Amino acid sequence: MKLDILAFGAHPDDVELGCGATIAKEVSLGKKVGIVDLTRGELGTRGSAELRDVEAANAAKILGVAVRENVRFADGFFTNDKAHQLEIIKMIRKYKPEIVLCNAIDDRHIDHPKGSKLVSDACFLSGLLKIETILDGEKQEHWRPKQVYHYIQWKNIEPDFVVDVSGFMDQKVASVKAYSSQFFDPSSEEPETPITSKNFIDSIEYRARDLGRLIGVDFAEGFSSERYVAVENLSKLI
Repeated sequence: MKLDILAFGAHPDDVELGCGATIAKEVSLGKKVGIVDLTRGELGTRGSAELRDVEAANAAKILGVAVRENVRFADGFFTNDKAHQLEIIKMIRKYKPEIVLCNAIDDRHIDHPKGSKLVSDACFLSGLLKIETILDGEKQEHWRPKQVYHYIQWKNIEPDFVVDVSGFMDQKVASVKAYSSQFFDPSSEEPETPITSKNFIDSIEYRARDLGRLIGVDFAEGFSSERYVAVENLSKLI
C-alpha cells in the first residue's frame, strides 16, 4: 500500500498529540495516511504496553488512518544507529510516502529528539540505491520522501509553518483521550506524571487555539522543516 503521508512517533500517542488534527484533515481530503510507532511505551509510568497497543488501535480508528504499525524498539533505549535506521528504511520503502511527519526536534522526553533524528536520517538513507533491504523475502526498491516535517510536542518550538485545523480538533482530542491510561483521570490511583494533569489535557486545545489566533483561524498545528517551505505563489498563503 502506497501512502501519501507516514507519521512516526517515538511512543503511541506522540502522533495524536503532535499532529492528530492535521492527520484527520488530510484523511478527510482523501489522503492515505499511516502511523508507525517506534516503541510500545513500555516504560510509561501508567498503564502497560499491552494496554497501549489497544489504545493505539482505537486512536487510529478515530483518526481514520489506513494503517498503523509498531516496530517495537526499546522505549528509552533505542539509538540512532545502523540497525535501527534499517528498520525505519524498511517502513519508508514499504509505504513510499510523499511526506513524513516525525517527532519534535527538541523536547522534554529524550526519545522525542532521538526519534526525530533517527527518522530524518532514515528518510535520506532510504533513497540510496546501494542500501539493500529485504522485507517479507523480497528486495525493496529505494524511496526518499519529498518532505520531512517535525511536529511540536512539549516545548514551545517556533514553527516554520502552521496548518489550519479548524473543524478537526474534536477528532484530535478524541484520539488523545483514547489513551485513557495516560492522561487526566481524577479517579485514577496511579502516580501523577507531567501529562496527567488537567492543565496538560486542556493545553491540547488552548495551544492550538493560540496558533490559530496568530493566523486568523480557530485552530492550528505547527511544524518545523529542515528545508525551505515553498509556495506556488503568494496567493496560496493564508
